[in-house]
Order: sequence, then structure tokens, then C-alpha cells
Amino acid sequence: MNNKLLKPLGLGLLTALSVASQSAVAEGDAVSIINDKCVACHAKESDTSWSRISHMRKTPEGWLGTIGRMQVMHGLEISSEERATVMKYLADTQGLAPSETEGYRYALEQRMNTHEEFESGLFTEMCARCHSGARVKLQHRPESEWMHLANFHIGQYPTIEYHALARDRDWWPIVKEQMVPMLGKQQPLESTAWSEWLKAGDEAVVGSWSVAGHMPAKGDLHAVMTVTEKEGDDMYAVALEGAFADGTPLTGEGSAIVYTGYEWRASIKVGDETMRQVFAVQDGTMTGRMYSADDDSRGMDITAAVESGKARVLAVQPAYIKAGTETELTIVGANLSGEPSLGKGVAVVKVLKSSDNLIKVLAKAGKAEGVNTVAVGTTSGAELAVYSSVAAVKVVPEFAVARVGGNGGSTAPVEARFDAEAWAAGKDGKAGTDDDFRIGFMPASWTAKAFDEQAAADEDLKYAGTLSDNGVFSPAGAGPNPDRKMSTNNAGHLTVVGTVTDGDSSVEAEAELIVTVQRWNTPPIP
Repeated sequence: MNNKLLKPLGLGLLTALSVASQSAVAEGDAVSIINDKCVACHAKESDTSWSRISHMRKTPEGWLGTIGRMQVMHGLEISSEERATVMKYLADTQGLAPSETEGYRYALEQRMNTHEEFESGLFTEMCARCHSGARVKLQHRPESEWMHLANFHIGQYPTIEYHALARDRDWWPIVKEQMVPMLGKQQPLESTAWSEWLKAGDEAVVGSWSVAGHMPAKGDLHAVMTVTEKEGDDMYAVALEGAFADGTPLTGEGSAIVYTGYEWRASIKVGDETMRQVFAVQDGTMTGRMYSADDDSRGMDITAAVESGKARVLAVQPAYIKAGTETELTIVGANLSGEPSLGKGVAVVKVLKSSDNLIKVLAKAGKAEGVNTVAVGTTSGAELAVYSSVAAVKVVPEFAVARVGGNGGSTAPVEARFDAEAWAAGKDGKAGTDDDFRIGFMPASWTAKAFDEQAAADEDLKYAGTLSDNGVFSPAGAGPNPDRKMSTNNAGHLTVVGTVTDGDSSVEAEAELIVTVQRWNTPPIP
């Protein structure tokens, strides 16, 4: 058994990417590898079809997890290079259409604080109680294959029927008679979306991309990402050059690979930190997340547009201006030409800087409140909030998990990062009504306190970690703490309070923070 797999699986596509960049990925090579490594268990049905393997569609991360499971559970011996080749082939030929991943990309982007909600309570109880529901939603199979998967679960995890939400019902008949038919109907192997996507052709990625984004507890950013071809199938070199709004540089270089014609995965060295990119490429745009390979909580939301394509307005930074004031605003976009317009009641006093992808202006807002559409020439896109006062604040995320780590252990701590999202009351002057409108993320002061009486009695605030002035919670070290009751670890239950100051008034909101133990099981899709 090739135990070298175990660490690459935990690192997700980062390792697969670095391997794939070493050589071209050829379809013929992949077929040969499958015939050599897999047919002992998966019968060959045709030159490019095998039992089980050819009867499902998944994301690149989904296929990585599948191959890893074959290694861990069934002793498959396959090199890292071979695994990368097979994964690329299967993701390209048996992937998901862009529309089939919509609403579930948070799992691919490692947004671990996402609170999942599904229309079907049955799906939530049967499928989303042990792993994310997104892991299920990001695969398509015929009903017979869903039945195979159900049988695998009962065989591999025989205690599954005794879990909460299982032992109170006749679990197996519900799986066979309700869940399997439902999944076969909602997520079939064959779909119009997939057929149409195969006809559409791959998205073009070579060129310069204008990038706009936001990093919690850090702020807005803009950059230019240059993509050039490398030797290999869908392999690219990437150079990133930009900065955060506070002037901190954001520069780096790395490699990227495109799966399924649109699934962009990259590894970029930014300073001393390796960052991963998980983007979806569609119609000259990229959207997704860029995050630290060491701590997936340290990430930024990204939107980009290719500079050789359509004119686009991606963002205005900051996304708000107070009524009756002057401030500098930055419009980020691609192929920008013409005069900038900030909407009703907001005048452009002066253009301070102008290029094809960035326009900086001095703006002056009148007294009218509301959300304006920002335009440059005939191209519009981003929204600018004009507000007179902050009526309410939401801490984002409202529920977060941080994890202890380090302290001589093999797993690093995982931070929690918070933003303060300000809201205006709207025309009725009352917060919490339908006409409220979002102002945007604003600077805030941050404090933490015990969540409840038990947390106070356990002195969780003292031991669990520290909260910085900009909303970053850094958990304490892992392992038993002899200073705590029963020498327990540094887990804790806290409330995080964000306070936004607006003139002479201040508005605050709270979020719940769980500080818990390390996450040892880190599959490509949680």
C-alpha cells in the first residue's frame, strides 16, 4: 500500500497541482493507468469505460477523494504522478457543469464556517449529519450507483443505524425507498446541463486579469493576475501583483491547472505563505476564494475579469459613502473607458487616477440615501451605498469555529476571522425592516467575553485564545493544560462583540465562537 497518499489527501489539490505541473497530462496515459491499476476490481466495459468508475460524475476534489479512498481502504498502489493524471482525466470527462456546482462551491473553497440549509429535511437528517451536504450535492450518479453508495455506507460504517437521527426510525428502508430514488432523480448521471457544457468548449484563461477582493479582518484588495501557458495539458504559470487598501502588498507567483474546462486550481507563493486558489471560470470572469494552505480560515473572496474581454465594473472600494461627505473611492474593473458615474446624488469631484482596470476618484455625496449603481461609460456593475447613519451591525460570520493547535503537535491552530457588516435603516428610519440596506464592511473595535455561565466558570476567556484589535481570534496551544480544571485542553465557548463607531454613536453586534480541538480528518471535500 502506498502510504504517501495520506498527506497529499489532507492537502487537497495543492499537492496534486504541484505534481501535475511536472509533466503533460495525456488522456492515453490516464486510460493506460486505469487499465493497469483499476481493472482488477473494476471490469472493463469498453476502451474508455469501467464498472463503477464510469457511472458517476464529480468535481476534481471529489475524484481526488475517490482515488485516495481506494488507496486507504483497498490497498491501491499508485504514484502521485499517476494519481494526478487519472484525476485530471476523470474530472475532464466525468465532471460537473458549472450550474451543477452552484450553491455548493463553499465546500470546494473550504469555507468551513458555512451553515448549511437544505429544502429537504430528510436529506439533512440522512446525508448531512456526518459530512457536509455539499459533498453529496457535488456528485451525480444513476439510481443504481446511489444504491451502491448506500450499501457502501452500511458496510463500511455499520453503526450508522445507531446514530442520532437514525436510531429513532426504520433507517435502512428510508434509505432504499426514499433517499436513493430522490438522489437518482435530482442528481442523475446524464443531464442537459452536462451535455450542453461538453458542447460549449473550455474557458480561455491566458492573459491579464483584473482582480478585486476582500479579506476578513484585513480589508479590500485589488491586483492584476497574469496567466501564461506552461508545458502540459491546461497548465499555466501565474503572477499576481497588487495591494490591500491599507497598502500591504499582495504579490506572488505560482502554477495553475484547469479541470473540466472551468475549474481553476492554483498554488501561489505570496511572501512566505503558500496560497491556494479555487475559482470558477465563466465568460471571461473568475469567482471564488484564495486562502492559506496552512490555515484555510485566512482567505479572501475574489472576483476577476480578463482584460482582453468585455468591459466590466467589478467593485467599488470602499462600497459606501456617508451622505454629505467627501471621500476617495476606487473603482476596480476591466477595459474601463469613459466617465465614472457614482449614481444619483453622488458627484465625482475629481479623477485622481485612471487606467483600464482602476479608477480612483474624489467623490462627494448629497443628502439622499440609498444604493446606487456604479458605472464607467456605458458599463455598470458594482453598487455604492449612500448612508446617513449606521442603524445596525452584523458580525460576519455569526457563528465560527476556531481550533487549538501547534504547541509541539502536528496540526497548526486554525484562526477565526470576523468582519463588522453595517446596515442602514432605509426610508422608514427603523432597523430590522424590509427597506433596510447594506452599507458594507466597516472598521470596528473587537472584544470577547464568556458565552454563558458555564464558560465563565471554566474561565474560557482566559484560556481559549486572544482576539486582536482587527477581529482575528488566535486560539491557544493544543494539548492538556495543567492550569485548567482537570488539566483539560484550551477549548472554550465565547461571544465575540464587534462595535462600529459612527460619529458620536456606536452600534454593536455579537457572534458565537466555539474554540475546539484539532481537525484530524481533512478530506478534499469536508
